[in-house]
Amino acid sequence: MEDEGGFIRATPNVPKPRPRRLRAILAVLMVQYTMVAIIVSVAVAAILHYLVTPQIVAKFEMIAAALKR
Repeated sequence: MEDEGGFIRATPNVPKPRPRRLRAILAVLMVQYTMVAIIVSVAVAAILHYLVTPQIVAKFEMIAAALKR
């Protein structure tokens, strides 16, 4: 490629790398998303374990007791 004055450029147009600031922001967002997902998952698991499971077990025990009669 020739520039003004007939000189040939030695370096081609190289794509610019992403700024480090953008990578840092994306990393922080991913960490926050992961932490929120873990907290929500643990909360749902705790609710299922302590509130829903005993009710289901109690229903099955009632059904089993009724079938034995």
